[in-house]
Amino acid sequence: MPRRRIGFWYRFAAVLCKPPLVVLIKRDWRGMEHIPADGGFITAVNHNSHIDPFAYGHFQYNTGRVPRFLAKSSLFTKGFVGAAMRGTGQIPVYRESTDALSAFRAAIAAVERGECVAFYPEGTLTRDPMGWPMVAKTGAARVALQTRCPVIPVAQWGANEVLPPYARKLNLLPRKTSRVLAGPPVDLQRFYDKEMTPELLKEATEAIMAAVTRQLEEIRGEKAPATPYDPRHERREQRRRTRAQTQRKVGQEEGQGT
Repeated sequence: MPRRRIGFWYRFAAVLCKPPLVVLIKRDWRGMEHIPADGGFITAVNHNSHIDPFAYGHFQYNTGRVPRFLAKSSLFTKGFVGAAMRGTGQIPVYRESTDALSAFRAAIAAVERGECVAFYPEGTLTRDPMGWPMVAKTGAARVALQTRCPVIPVAQWGANEVLPPYARKLNLLPRKTSRVLAGPPVDLQRFYDKEMTPELLKEATEAIMAAVTRQLEEIRGEKAPATPYDPRHERREQRRRTRAQTQRKVGQEEGQGT
């Protein structure tokens, strides 16, 4: 196992976080053999609870390759929080950048210097009613195609039972199990040496998320929906339904008026 490049802040975070995680949550971890022993790589992880970074981070920490999570760049300039983010080697995302690839320049640099960069490609907690991965953003694919690093799909389930999406109260009893499964690297070679168009990035992202979803199917022992949940499509449908309801109401009112 390679020597960990951790530093004071990451060790401090581990001292604080690992004991309660060990006591409060059981573990079913598989696939650690797929985590590269050296060199830079990406993990693509599904996101279904606000405590995901702790549950998945515990798994990743124990592989010997500590994760560097992405966070908005403004957090890195704020007092204690900024010091902790910088000290633990987290990765700033420059959302103010007009160049999409430049927004991830720190992530690219981290991969190139041999770090593990952890992506939640969905960008936020899944909106899928059953907790399956939804349509993802293209950031992980951009960095992967730029660096040609391994992309390890990681599925996790159980943190969402401790703290369901958007809930505020922990559900610790009975004791829950954090299930994490890492799979073999996603084959993205067919996307190399091509112009990084929106269509190409969409296809590469779909390949990454399909691999993550397969891992989650294995953990849950059931099949995911054939089509991932798309919040943009749902918003469009909601607007369409609202317009239709308004038109029906107006029609009813006009009919009553006559």
